Amino acid sequence: MILHRSRNWNGYRLNKTLAQAIEKALDEVRPYLHSHGGDITVVSVQDSKLYVKFKGACVGCPISLYTLKLGVEEKIKEAIPEITEVIAVDED
Repeated sequence: MILHRSRNWNGYRLNKTLAQAIEKALDEVRPYLHSHGGDITVVSVQDSKLYVKFKGACVGCPISLYTLKLGVEEKIKEAIPEITEVIAVDED
């Protein structure tokens, strides 16, 4: 489930189509995360930025920053160019 803190996202309301596109892109990197005992969930979309939370073995992993930028962020930007950055957060 996507929690959307602001009413508009880059001029558009966050809708089911956008949520599905985000989840589809994340599903492409999830097998890698699962193979290492981790996972990722969406926290929110705000100001063209996607906020995510790592789970499982990814929490505190020193490689998670590389996974975020070189794996997750690249897949998201490829699928949804309007998203300019993916940011990992520690809170729900």
